[in-house]
Amino acid sequence: MPNIVVVGTQWGDEGKGKIVHLLAKDADVIVRYQGGANAGHTVIDSRAEYTFHMIPSGILHPGKTCILGNGMVIDPAALIDEIELLESQQIAVRENFFISHRAHLILPYHRAIERANEKSKGPRRIGTTGRGIGPSYADKMARTGIRMGDLLDPDLFRATLDQNLAEMNLFFNRVYDTESMDLENIFATYCDFGRRLKSHIVDVSLVINDAIDQSKIVLFEGAQGTHLDVDHGTYPFVTSSSSTAGGACTGTGVGPTRINGVVGVTKAYATRVGSGPFPTELNGDASDGLKTRGREFGATTGRPRRCGWYDAVAVKYAVRVNGLSSLAVTKLDVLDGESEIKVCTSYLHDGTQYTDMPFNEAIMHLCEPVYEVMEGWKTPTSGITSYQQLPEPAKRFIAKIEELAGCKVDIVSTGSREDETIILRNPVTGR
Repeated sequence: MPNIVVVGTQWGDEGKGKIVHLLAKDADVIVRYQGGANAGHTVIDSRAEYTFHMIPSGILHPGKTCILGNGMVIDPAALIDEIELLESQQIAVRENFFISHRAHLILPYHRAIERANEKSKGPRRIGTTGRGIGPSYADKMARTGIRMGDLLDPDLFRATLDQNLAEMNLFFNRVYDTESMDLENIFATYCDFGRRLKSHIVDVSLVINDAIDQSKIVLFEGAQGTHLDVDHGTYPFVTSSSSTAGGACTGTGVGPTRINGVVGVTKAYATRVGSGPFPTELNGDASDGLKTRGREFGATTGRPRRCGWYDAVAVKYAVRVNGLSSLAVTKLDVLDGESEIKVCTSYLHDGTQYTDMPFNEAIMHLCEPVYEVMEGWKTPTSGITSYQQLPEPAKRFIAKIEELAGCKVDIVSTGSREDETIILRNPVTGR
């Protein structure tokens, strides 16, 4: 049976939550493999609108097992709040929900460091959410991190926390001129989190591999997007984890031979939150129109997203580094009414044309997009569920995406609700 990874092909916010929700109907296990509460997915089904920050959106389907992998960094307070909010909306979370004992914790000093660092960088700031994601990953790589499983061993947890705080408080006092953090308060608070989450903290690698051994279908869900990947994104304006498909293996303890396909999610245009290069970015009325029609405001932060035309260079790169087997195109309906639609086919900088992503950050900041102009469509696509019903210019636009990406399109989203979707082929069932 197929086990599928779902990744973003742009700078995040591509509509992965809806696609995961759709595909989860035919899956048994849904696993989030990286990131933390800095990501957000919004899903609208027949009941209501739901916002997710850490828990996979597949939780809306009864009986599905949902997992947070070891590649994540977890703020227990935010996670408990999310569980309680979903349960208040009559969504059963606790029965089939697991957290990797190897996932790293976000602690109060991680949030404080991130906010102070961002403030000190001025115009070179990354544009983080201030939720402590980066510093937690930094501690993980420095081998000073504290993991979810450590909460189940209070003596070990206290000893590591005491050692970390001794260094952190020195840093706060001498560098940032702020007050020290209290060991006893953090220890007591996080021990309580551990007691509340104890039944969910397990070795998820065993759970997932056992499910695959039983021929169950596993859906791996990435957060952010390809161009925010710490290795393959527009560094340094990236997140701190592996948001590309390779992160599904390292972030869950599942070998690459057990994964059968990768679906890349792309908007019919492009958006980006925070700082960093964005070659097709628009300004003024053109940007405002996409922002308003597409509701381009972050599900987690509420921040407005920068908007631009579809960037085929960026998506072609995502096809390569993720090994995409198909694409899901979202928000086609947002382009309804445009007289013409532009598709970026290459970049131009200092007389050199780039058909592939340049490595140099300075070039990315200064390059000009080279566009192919396509005919827009006046007939609304909103809510269409059949490819045959799409206006001819919209069909040509989808075909152009396939041509430039070198990857077929399996799904086209024509609205925010789950039933506003054209499924040409279901990547999970093959039908």
